[in-house]
Amino acid sequence: MDEQKTDTKVRPTKKQKELLTFIEEFITAKGYSPSYREIMQGLNYTSVATVALHVNNLIKRGHLAKRDRSARSLEVLIPSVNLETKIVPKQIKDTEEKWLVEKIEQFFKEAEEAPRVEERELDQLYVLIGALKVLGADGAAQSFIPRLSKLKKRTSANEYAT
Repeated sequence: MDEQKTDTKVRPTKKQKELLTFIEEFITAKGYSPSYREIMQGLNYTSVATVALHVNNLIKRGHLAKRDRSARSLEVLIPSVNLETKIVPKQIKDTEEKWLVEKIEQFFKEAEEAPRVEERELDQLYVLIGALKVLGADGAAQSFIPRLSKLKKRTSANEYAT
């Protein structure tokens, strides 16, 4: 148990930082984590076993977590911004963040309940999520990404239906 505590304080190697950055950017872009094969291809590794080795080491060090041993379940626990600076500058107070998240939640509910989602509404949601990121509320922004992906799919489906 003591060994595990010291592992969580170890900074990642250059290769591991590269892997963390790849996973983080993939999740941000797509709303879900990459498969081991996608990581292998994206980072030009020679085998899935190499990916598994690096991922397991990052899990031991406390930089990554896996949910329920299921596919596409990697989570970055320590964002790459923190790897270098240790502090993410937050531009708003917690109460302001809570208010903003509640407002964005309201916009999402309206869009999700609407029979049709317009491209303009989708663009507005992208801007709101971007605002959260700019203000340093990355966790809150990340939590909206899967819902945004679902709405985007609905918007695409609407275009094909008409």
